[in-house]
Amino acid sequence: MVNRPKYLNLLQIRMPVPAVVSIMHRVSGAALFFTLPALLAWWQCSLTSTDTFEASQEFVALPLVKIGIIIFAWAYLHHLCAGVRHLASDIDLGTELASARFSSWLVLAVSIGLTVLIAVRLW
Repeated sequence: MVNRPKYLNLLQIRMPVPAVVSIMHRVSGAALFFTLPALLAWWQCSLTSTDTFEASQEFVALPLVKIGIIIFAWAYLHHLCAGVRHLASDIDLGTELASARFSSWLVLAVSIGLTVLIAVRLW
């Protein structure tokens, strides 16, 4: 008889890194899906006149908005890097356990590193 858990305590379950990266890929995709229309509308509004452009510059200068931009940048970069990883696994590249773990850590490192570079440039 297999000893299976009788309850699912998500704080005690240790997920492997490839599973975490895959879940974060889905979450970042959903975040991009829901925020991209608002960002495109804001961008269009900022391009209508010089007054709206200056107002949008003042808006982006707010610290809370900068944090939101950094979070959006991370979501985009993580989704991009994890998407490339998933495409590689579709053609059977990196499907072994060791290479899947390495590529997951690489996705995390690259997406966080590029996000830090954007945050330094933005701030």
